Amino acid sequence: MPKILLIDDDPHIRDIVRFALAREGFAVVEAGDGAQGLALAQGETPDLILLDITMPELDGTEVCRQLRRTSRVPIIFLSSRDDEIDRILGLELGGDDYVTKPFSPRELVARVKAVLRRMAPPEPASPAPPSPMPEAPPELRHNRLRLDLDGVRAFWDAAEVVLTATEFGLLRTLAERPGKVFSRDALMDGAYATERYVADRTVDSHIRRVRSKFQAVGGAPVETVHGLGYKLSDCR
Repeated sequence: MPKILLIDDDPHIRDIVRFALAREGFAVVEAGDGAQGLALAQGETPDLILLDITMPELDGTEVCRQLRRTSRVPIIFLSSRDDEIDRILGLELGGDDYVTKPFSPRELVARVKAVLRRMAPPEPASPAPPSPMPEAPPELRHNRLRLDLDGVRAFWDAAEVVLTATEFGLLRTLAERPGKVFSRDALMDGAYATERYVADRTVDSHIRRVRSKFQAVGGAPVETVHGLGYKLSDCR
């Protein structure tokens, strides 16, 4: 049973979200402010966090900033503010998705499921025949880039690059089709397991974070094709 940590200072919102998630079989842990939420995030090891932006003690952006120092747990931001700057800030800090209040509980549950699916290793297309030799774990390799699909881990040479679920999904989509130029829409279709509109700036924000993380270890796996989109670089 996946465990969801809900951090929101509005008890009415918590009641609605708890009921919707519990009905779908999720276990829900709640916090009424950012400080309590951060403590629970570190002690409860949730599978996903629903994080309100505006809260007492610590706001959602600061909670996310502190969590991302040590954790790659998926984070979906909740906010009553529909300002693009707020959305981009949340994604730049390492959020995986963003839902604006008031929201449909059904849509929120769908977003939660979609993000969790991105964290799960892909299922094999068909049962593999028995083999006397142990098989290597599924992975994608392209020169210095390696993606561990089962572990949802990315490497540049021997250095691990810690990505969020969405960032890994974007890079996996590029690595599955080396040489193909993906438009922003096509790229997000590959990374998101749900149909919905995603703004160009949202895609660019995720790509900037992927690039920044790989640059820290001397890597550059994503190439911009001006006017068209992105493709996997030669990863050399």
